[in-house]
Amino acid sequence: MNDLPQIVGVFEHPTRSAPDKTVAQLHAEAARGALEDAGLSKDDVDGYFCSGDAPGGALSMANYLNLRLRHCDTLDIGGSSAVAQVAQACVAIEMGKCNVALITQAGRPKTEGLTTGTKKIVKDAAAPDILWERPYGVANVANYALVAARHFYEFGTTSEQLAWVRVAASHHAQHNPNAVLRKVIAVDDVLNSPLISDPLHRLDCCLITDGAGAIVVARREIAASLGHAAIRVKGSGMAIKHQDAGAVDLTYSAAARSGKQAFSQAGVTPDDIRYASIYDSFTITVLIQLEDLGFCPKGKGGAFVADGNLIANVGRLAVNTDGGGLCNNHPANRGGITKVIEAVRQLRNQAAPQIQVRNCELACVQATGGHMATRHASATLILERV
Repeated sequence: MNDLPQIVGVFEHPTRSAPDKTVAQLHAEAARGALEDAGLSKDDVDGYFCSGDAPGGALSMANYLNLRLRHCDTLDIGGSSAVAQVAQACVAIEMGKCNVALITQAGRPKTEGLTTGTKKIVKDAAAPDILWERPYGVANVANYALVAARHFYEFGTTSEQLAWVRVAASHHAQHNPNAVLRKVIAVDDVLNSPLISDPLHRLDCCLITDGAGAIVVARREIAASLGHAAIRVKGSGMAIKHQDAGAVDLTYSAAARSGKQAFSQAGVTPDDIRYASIYDSFTITVLIQLEDLGFCPKGKGGAFVADGNLIANVGRLAVNTDGGGLCNNHPANRGGITKVIEAVRQLRNQAAPQIQVRNCELACVQATGGHMATRHASATLILERV
């Protein structure tokens, strides 16, 4: 286990609105920041990982960034892409395909005026599911509202319980100078915000922001030579959940499988985790994933997230101490990369003092990509301070 690749650099772009920058610029600025954080240069990079948000894919971005590569990967599984790519970078390094891997993500949905949550989901016209879904005009928020409504019906979960996910995010965001929404709110603020798709209110929904992030993963020997704290990727998992030929169950996500893989590989359990970065496209997304990862039994997520239990150094498990996609940042409408970045901050003891988790040695990173009510991917990482 001591030979595992390590995360040696991370960077979250401070902008949340970038009308003066191209998407490629945001990728480049994030890459530079992560490499500077690692103490490396672009000439050290021989592996590059990007996704559908990268203009022109790896070919164009390698040219734009002037990278000389031995390996590249353009996996696209939505918001979970960057989390999965950390694991894929580790595999590539272990196989000798590269020594230093750079992962970037960026986008400008705010500047481009994308109303991602409420607009109809538009897909490739050749996708096999399109004929069955487009006529109904499904939108992201309606998709997740179905999941929430089913969880309410099956387990008695309430809107008040969901609201606590947003309340916890606001308690954390107040300490993040770059967060979009830094005002601490109460449960009633969430419940009194407009109902967007029953039972989800406006404050149950994530932000739409411009932004970028980058991660550098390196061979252990290189990490050791840099002379600063590195983060070991101790376990990882990936899974896809879909319609299952009609056996639809909206009460769980693919995290039930990806999490099991990651915890098994790492040789730890949810009880060992001090901090968790959980993808928060909507408040229900957090609750479902916490259950599926094993932090609480299925159906008990409402009680688990309520009453401040997700607030750092107050509740049972600190979750999304940067404010998450609900209050801080959701670059490119793909929040996975910021989940890795905040987990690294916590493990390095670099989070704001008010929300730094004490004795944080293990962290869980979890992201989904796609649409939880139809088909989505899930990627899980267990990270350890070296």
